[in-house]
Amino acid sequence: MRTVRRLLYRDIVGSVLFVSLAFLSLFYFIDFVDELERMSRIGAGAARAALLSLMVLPGHLYELLPIAVLIGSIFSLARMAQSSEFTILRTGGLGPRRALSLLATLALFFAVLTFAVGDFLAPYFDKQADIMRAQLSGDVSASSRGAWLKEHRVVDGEERNFSIHVGQASASGALQDVRIFEFNPHGGLIARMEAKRAKVDGKGQWLLEDVLRSEWLQAKSADSDKTLVAPPVVKEERLPSWRWDSSLHAGVVAAALLPTVSMSTLELYRYTEHLSAQEQSAQAQNIAFWRKAFYPFACFVMVALALPFAYLHGRAGGISLKVFGGIMLGISFVLLNNVAGHVGVLKDWTPWIVAASPSLAYMGLSLAAFGWLVRYR
Repeated sequence: MRTVRRLLYRDIVGSVLFVSLAFLSLFYFIDFVDELERMSRIGAGAARAALLSLMVLPGHLYELLPIAVLIGSIFSLARMAQSSEFTILRTGGLGPRRALSLLATLALFFAVLTFAVGDFLAPYFDKQADIMRAQLSGDVSASSRGAWLKEHRVVDGEERNFSIHVGQASASGALQDVRIFEFNPHGGLIARMEAKRAKVDGKGQWLLEDVLRSEWLQAKSADSDKTLVAPPVVKEERLPSWRWDSSLHAGVVAAALLPTVSMSTLELYRYTEHLSAQEQSAQAQNIAFWRKAFYPFACFVMVALALPFAYLHGRAGGISLKVFGGIMLGISFVLLNNVAGHVGVLKDWTPWIVAASPSLAYMGLSLAAFGWLVRYR
């Protein structure tokens, strides 16, 4: 059985590698043309464009790996069925359960690889590419995308509500054009801080620079503690720096500024927890988190979809027809996955069910086809 395992794994891994390289070469060429046009406007040259195009390849690999697993597995198993190799393996004792377990082990390897690329390699190289673009263009901002954040916490024994707006995030992670509004439990504005720049550490301490702090002081009666019905007094002061303690640490802020597609699974989880704790709508982020969490397991679905092709007779269509069918299956899976996510947001369905339904549906379809082929073909 070790020889059978080595034969199957070597053939399938080689096919998946070939398909992945073909797709990545195509995407690299498209990205290189786009980056070359962008770099030519700032005089950076073709070498920088080639390097930037190379840095975004891990993100493409993460998106394409399950599809490459499907196409590569179908190509390999269909070729073995056409040359009667798989028939010989079945005659030698490779039963359906054994074949399914062997391919499930291989799918586990691809799932771990997909998770590692999506959570570690792709975010790191995307960030490095943003930093390089900012350095080459002379623009310190990674993007013009801002974000609003909310926070509820107790200050000096009284509940406070904070609304924080971040205008931009630089490529190095520093924040720009930060505004912090502090409200009392009744919704009245107590204080406002405007900072040109800010840095946030992992414990939630904000270091604000070039700060304009405005505080609304309510006038008091000289005879009692009752508040006078009068306009509050506004006190303004400009400070070179100000330390502001918060529960919003660097991970939550970065997650709010990043698009959900470029977040890691842990960042998405932290962000959804923060939104839930602040009683904000997190349906879209929850679905994105569960889709991200379940995405590596799509490799199991793809391998299961490919296995029935090994039990088709060699004369039941050529390899090219089977590979084309596999491509259509992969496209339909991606389409259903995306449509389910959008419908889940609109209908407010349970996030993990929305994320898992396409995979479970295609897994059931593949196992049903596999069982029918084993029994009747």
